[in-house]
Amino acid sequence: MENNTQLFRLEGGLLNCFPEPVVLVDHLGNVLASNEASESEIGITYPGKALAMSFRHPSAIEAVESVLRSGKPQNVEVTFLAPAARTFNLIVAPLSESAFHGLEGRGAVLVFHDVTAERRAEQMRADFVANASHELRSPLSSMTGFIETLQGPAKEDPVAREKFLSIMSAECGRMARLIEDLLSLSAIESNEHVAPSDEIDIRTLLFGAKDALSPTATAADINVIIDIPEVFPLIIGDIDQLSQVFRNLMENAIAYGGKGSEVKIVATIEDRMPDSDRPGVSIAVIDAGEGIPRKHLTRLTERFYRVDKARSRTAGGTGLGLAIVKHIVSRHRGRLSVDSKVGQGSRFTVLLPSA
Repeated sequence: MENNTQLFRLEGGLLNCFPEPVVLVDHLGNVLASNEASESEIGITYPGKALAMSFRHPSAIEAVESVLRSGKPQNVEVTFLAPAARTFNLIVAPLSESAFHGLEGRGAVLVFHDVTAERRAEQMRADFVANASHELRSPLSSMTGFIETLQGPAKEDPVAREKFLSIMSAECGRMARLIEDLLSLSAIESNEHVAPSDEIDIRTLLFGAKDALSPTATAADINVIIDIPEVFPLIIGDIDQLSQVFRNLMENAIAYGGKGSEVKIVATIEDRMPDSDRPGVSIAVIDAGEGIPRKHLTRLTERFYRVDKARSRTAGGTGLGLAIVKHIVSRHRGRLSVDSKVGQGSRFTVLLPSA
């Protein structure tokens, strides 16, 4: 056992050169050596003891036993739920006596490659496709039903025809907005890693967004107020994308602010950005609506996530507006924060570095 302990210390130190968890086991499945990553990431805490004492994952143990018996490599995917859910692609390869000094019989080397991010991305893509398909299928099904009705029972009914055509027009508009947002989100994500380079005047941008939304605000009986200093620093950005950010936030504030209320846009100068020595600006869009329950706040920027699905669709939302805002702000090396309490309205704040 003394020789095994020395072997563990020697090989364990060598294996620490590898950033991923690596474990060596002998012909009995006992841990001969492991690196620090294997202890911190998968819990190998019993050197010299059976591998099964460190983790009880049936498919991993079965793969190791198979390699020890047959000498043929195995590749399996394993998920550990604690301390946090992580998925690894586990490669188990045979280890001969000549490759590992002091090994009796055939051993095995286990290499754990973390694929958690890849699996999450795959799940997100699958969810995205499923959600997009559902969002498009719903208005399409509705329109198909109305077309069949207009071709049949309501063919000679002018009142029904006008009613159905009006609904169909609204559904077409909904699909067009969804497709436009999908294309916009795709374009934003494709160049999110490329920082913009133009100088932008936030004052002009905010008042332009207010003017563009004036008919919507008037229809909702909402007064939009912009509070910004006369002298305000320029920022480096993409004017079209930033216009989209503040139009999306203002549209949401108008839609959910409550009839007859105010929407305030408050711009302030920040001495420094969080986690940075750079100066910046802060633009907050504040409404006096019903507010958002705390449990929803962390998920607001997820694609297709809605606090109130029925109300969102009635207001013409696609469920992608805040996801678009998040990615644009990220491209501008800024931050988006949300503060809201039920009954006290909501505050969406965008932090951007100044030029």
